[in-house]
Amino acid sequence: MASRFEITHPLPGATFGGIVSLAGGDAHAVIAAAEAEPKFLPGALADCGGLLLLKGLSAITEDPSLLVRLSRFFGPEVEDYRRTLTQANSIHEDTPEIVLVSSIPPASRQPPRRPDPPFTADGKLPLQYPHRKGWHTDQSYRRPPPDISLFYAVTPVPHGQGQTLFANGTAADAALSPNLKAQVDGLEGLHVRLFTGRSRDAVLAGEPARPLAPHEKSQRQPVVRIHPVTGKPTLYLCESSQMDWVDGPLVGMEPGPHGDGARLLDELMTHLTQPQFVYAHEWDAGDVLVWDNRCLVHTATWFDAEHHERVMWRTTVHGNPGALYAGETKSWLPQAAE
Repeated sequence: MASRFEITHPLPGATFGGIVSLAGGDAHAVIAAAEAEPKFLPGALADCGGLLLLKGLSAITEDPSLLVRLSRFFGPEVEDYRRTLTQANSIHEDTPEIVLVSSIPPASRQPPRRPDPPFTADGKLPLQYPHRKGWHTDQSYRRPPPDISLFYAVTPVPHGQGQTLFANGTAADAALSPNLKAQVDGLEGLHVRLFTGRSRDAVLAGEPARPLAPHEKSQRQPVVRIHPVTGKPTLYLCESSQMDWVDGPLVGMEPGPHGDGARLLDELMTHLTQPQFVYAHEWDAGDVLVWDNRCLVHTATWFDAEHHERVMWRTTVHGNPGALYAGETKSWLPQAAE
């Protein structure tokens, strides 16, 4: 039987990703069609390199449970943020599987800094590290790390600001030079949660690193991770805030912001975020982006918070991190880490 869904790929201006559409389909219709074909959306995500766009799902704003239902097609566990030490003001008051990424109360999250200079020499949006900073994959400081994120635009800002950028770790790994491939073979990165005094900026500023509780301990992750669905190798690392710059960022290499590990990480991030590996998404109300944290990194861009409000909702899906993590308890929960 032919699918009711249509896929257009790659995403505009990119070499990966796809747009999933359903003729005349609002959020209710999309979910009903997905329930009839439960393998379609996760299969499309893998086939499109880990990034899917669904447009026109504005009914989610009135019924947030629809976002949770949509999330369940991508894995068996949708995170309940009440149980994972998330600040209460960042959790949706009626739907605890949704975390608020919002510039207005109660979350009041401010935008990232604008790059300096704000545009490239040819007047374009900066994409590549180190001009563009903040590249990460969600919650890489957890073992097992999460699989999939869904991001929904309740109130986006106008085009030209507040974009979300994605870089394709699978394509970047395939394009590594033989020298870099040899350097990353078997290499591990050391990842750590935010606000521990171990970020690159904190270490450079001379801030003391605070003691870490058992559930906050830095976690090793492979720099080249094998995707559990596609079987393809993919670069898996972050840039600044989620790497441990006291004892890392790379295991077994000279630590700290001025060490050999820092130089190699910078080289890898610069390679990974080349424009040919990047997609920049301009948000419209009702957009849902589904991304695979196992093979993509992403970052947010500046927006004018003095004149525009931005309200986004995110869910996190767990369930298939790969054989490397088989049998592991959740390192980020106190009772599991002790």
